[in-house]
Amino acid sequence: MSEQGITVKKSENFSEWYSQVLIKAGLVDLRYNVQGFIVHRPWLMRIIRAIYRMFEEELEKTGHEPVLFPLVIPEENFEKEKEHVEGFRAEVFWITEVGDGSEKLDRKLALRPTSETAFYYMYSYWIQSWRDLPLKLYQSVSVYRYEKNTRPLMRGREFLWIEAHDAFATHEEALQQIREDMENSRKVIWEKLGIPFLFLRRPPWDKFGGAEDTYAADTIMPDGRVLQISSTHDLGQRFAKPFNVTFLDKDGQRKYVWQTCYGPGVWRIAAALISIHGDDKGLVLPVEVAPVQVIIIPIYYKDADKEKVLGKCRRLEELLKGAGYRVQVDAREEYTPGYKFNEWELKGVPIRLEVGVKEVETNTVTVFRRDLLRKEKVPDEKLLEHIKYLEGAILEELKNRAKNFFESRIVNATSRQEVKEALRSGKIVKMPFCGREECANDLKEATDGGKIRGTEIDFKEGDYGKCAWCGAPARQIVYVAKAY
Repeated sequence: MSEQGITVKKSENFSEWYSQVLIKAGLVDLRYNVQGFIVHRPWLMRIIRAIYRMFEEELEKTGHEPVLFPLVIPEENFEKEKEHVEGFRAEVFWITEVGDGSEKLDRKLALRPTSETAFYYMYSYWIQSWRDLPLKLYQSVSVYRYEKNTRPLMRGREFLWIEAHDAFATHEEALQQIREDMENSRKVIWEKLGIPFLFLRRPPWDKFGGAEDTYAADTIMPDGRVLQISSTHDLGQRFAKPFNVTFLDKDGQRKYVWQTCYGPGVWRIAAALISIHGDDKGLVLPVEVAPVQVIIIPIYYKDADKEKVLGKCRRLEELLKGAGYRVQVDAREEYTPGYKFNEWELKGVPIRLEVGVKEVETNTVTVFRRDLLRKEKVPDEKLLEHIKYLEGAILEELKNRAKNFFESRIVNATSRQEVKEALRSGKIVKMPFCGREECANDLKEATDGGKIRGTEIDFKEGDYGKCAWCGAPARQIVYVAKAY
């Protein structure tokens, strides 16, 4: 198994560690011959489907309904909101011809880079009265953008996400939706997956094209760069007006709707899950998201012991499946137990049961926790109760580790030198800031990519001394980091 295992330490060479985990754990195949487009293998897709389910459940609990819009968006839809189209123009893939190329389409069709201009074209038909509001729809899809620099699950030309598009009668309702989106992100990304993040209000020059305000969740990766894993946008009436999305209110007046859009980045959340919880042996997965939650390894060295050992393994499998767990017996005879241990540890299976002759004779099971790399003996009659306990205990362990790492990477700075040193060492900087785009641009250039990520959502501007970067009066406390 040594040639198949991870050959670098995550703390020493995260980039190579990440590449090896993607390939050796059977998550992706990069040999597809179009740059930026990857093959998602079954182990990864099962993880991704679990993440989708988590978000879809939360969205539907809060009144969203699923839809599926066409992959293609006509050019005239894009042209209706100028700031939006400028933000995406350089990244759009266009379809312009069919067949052998001799027949040109009468209008250009875009592969969706995002779907505001598809949804809101239809919302102008669907919304006519206050009775049609609020309208809250979502779709779970791929989107397409011509990214120049690609990195599997972090940046690609085809990536997976969810987008929710909501319309309301008042701006107050739209702002409340922003809060709801943040809460849905917290429930899934932190509570269920154990990924800590900051939810920040982006500065005006870094907001989503066509939005009044953008709020985004940033987590920090092991190499000190932040990854945006979710965002929600207050669109105001910027799309409602060009798309003529109006409703007849109770007072008899025709009014424009107020809109929001929400995008959990399923692809990037998977990248963060892999990177933050993984260790030098490979993946470490929370029980809820693991494709196989419990792996059972039979251990015997004599044919005479095979039947009784395998028999107990099958009984345990039936017991755990009956309790709703995804469980598998690895009965392959061509591999040693040690090989199987390493393989399933690489894949991040949270719980391993080892069953040998001693376990059969003593009515016990040896239980291995992937997160702690620790074994213990558990009586047969207490196994189900213990597995249930481990389901929560493993998640709490991963959350505590991730939180401690995350908090250790945030530092305060009050001077240019402190900002530079912190960013060089892979930290998120919290600092007083003047609020000027010119200052932000100078900081980014001088630190080779340090970027103002924004303020906390409820932050109020005030007098915060001097800007850590330029020395001018500070009006904000902001977070700064290098990003993917």
